[in-house]
Amino acid sequence: MILTVCLNPCTDVTIEVDALNVGKLNHVKNKTLSFTGKALNVAIGVARLRGQSHATGFMYNENGSLFEQALDREGVPSIFIWNRGRVRENYKFIDNKSMLTEVNDIGEPISENKQAELIELVSNLSKSSDAVVISGSLPRGVESDYYTRLFNAIPAGKLRVADCDGPRLLAALQADMDLVKPNKEELQNTLKQEFKSLADLLKGCYALLDKGAKRVLLSLGKRGAIITDGHKNYHCKSINVAVNSTVGAGDGMLAAATMMLEQDAPLDEILRAGVAAGTATVTTFGQISFTKDKYDEIFSNLTVEELKQI
Repeated sequence: MILTVCLNPCTDVTIEVDALNVGKLNHVKNKTLSFTGKALNVAIGVARLRGQSHATGFMYNENGSLFEQALDREGVPSIFIWNRGRVRENYKFIDNKSMLTEVNDIGEPISENKQAELIELVSNLSKSSDAVVISGSLPRGVESDYYTRLFNAIPAGKLRVADCDGPRLLAALQADMDLVKPNKEELQNTLKQEFKSLADLLKGCYALLDKGAKRVLLSLGKRGAIITDGHKNYHCKSINVAVNSTVGAGDGMLAAATMMLEQDAPLDEILRAGVAAGTATVTTFGQISFTKDKYDEIFSNLTVEELKQI
């Protein structure tokens, strides 16, 4: 079972327009609401792949029940630490060129008492889990070292997986991570360096290995992804698909990769599964996950190549 911990849930308002004209009138073609958060998306992705997941994290009294209902529809059990206020709203504008423009809201602050409650809850829930995924941003009132505190509450022998960047990723790396999944921008933001070639990107991944990660899965968007454990390096190119939205693609990638990690799959298969799920996700509009059929179709058409050691 995979436990996912969502620290900063949000209502995603995805709006499709012909073109986003700043300072002018825009007409909406399609609009969808998703009750989401990076770790919740991972839990749903695991369920779509017919795995077992359990969602936890912070939630808010005014509209949190909508998130519980969304998870129930996907067959994902959940238990949250509840807080005053309402879940923040993030706006995602997608134009006819599939260009994504995002406006993210700020959430309600979380008290120290509530932070302590979640640490205790994660400690208890993780005892019956094989892997724990913690991902995403932090709400107001929560410092970056909370990632360290949460992961340190997990019993030894459980897989630890993180998807975050900057100080949060550096904090997570202090807790012996089994897998981290930044994208290119997040890698650059964390290491304060610019990477261009695959060789440079691989060096960046090695820097995260040096800081405590056992495996690094680096998402490269249309270029697919690379994975390394310091002994073997692999690259998997994505295949050409109709891109409707990139929302949730990284979360789909992490869901599939974590499932394969949980099954003790070889490194190249972890990568292949991750790229298949990420690619399948971008074919949907206004949804934060993928279908199993689309995943299977893409998975069967992907190839993985080994990269030279650096």
